[in-house]
Amino acid sequence: MLARFSVEGGFGTNDTLLRGFSFGLGSDGQRSEVCTQSAPVHFARTLDQMLGFLRARIPAPDGKADVETVEAFSVANPETLHQASYMAAHPPPASFACTTYWGVHAFPATNSRGETRFIKFKVTPVSEQATEPKVSVQPAELLHDLETRIAARDIRFSVMALLDRPGDPVMDVTIRWPDEDEREAVRLGTIVITGVEPNGASDEPVFNPATLAEGIGHPPDKMFAARCAAYTISQTTRR
Repeated sequence: MLARFSVEGGFGTNDTLLRGFSFGLGSDGQRSEVCTQSAPVHFARTLDQMLGFLRARIPAPDGKADVETVEAFSVANPETLHQASYMAAHPPPASFACTTYWGVHAFPATNSRGETRFIKFKVTPVSEQATEPKVSVQPAELLHDLETRIAARDIRFSVMALLDRPGDPVMDVTIRWPDEDEREAVRLGTIVITGVEPNGASDEPVFNPATLAEGIGHPPDKMFAARCAAYTISQTTRR
């Protein structure tokens, strides 16, 4: 498999920004490409809200966003603050390898008996990785840390599927399911990271969340549909 770790805004920014972990599982025809991040919620519920969020933060000639414009948008759209609030309350560990990653979308998954339930993906570090202290580190150091850890031993993650309950909000990616951290989950397997590829190895491949194996359907929320279109454009541009 090929996986990609990433940092919001690229390396060289501050250490509290969102981290990403994307990976593909399975072979051609039965492959799922999973995109997860270091916060369990997205920052917008709809595409229009996402555009409004970004427009409110367009820098003025002095290079800074207008504070009043941002505050006015946040008051009118309080759910757009959920991701930032989570990140502020849960600063990430000083390593990609020690970070927990969530999928914010709810996927309808059907088993061999024809039973369908919604699931959310969650990727958790295994063993001592899970107890790493949350000290400050610059994003540029994250790659070096990853290489050092892999040189010492393999890095492992458990891939989990969180199972829905009646009434869970499957249409809104800005809010969590009730008691999400404590609820029933199915362990799907273990990812073992054994080496680091050159940066160019992930330039062309785009992990498209619309690529799903048989039995896993597209989430019903509006952001997923918009995301699929954006990933297709990105993939075409990279080629």
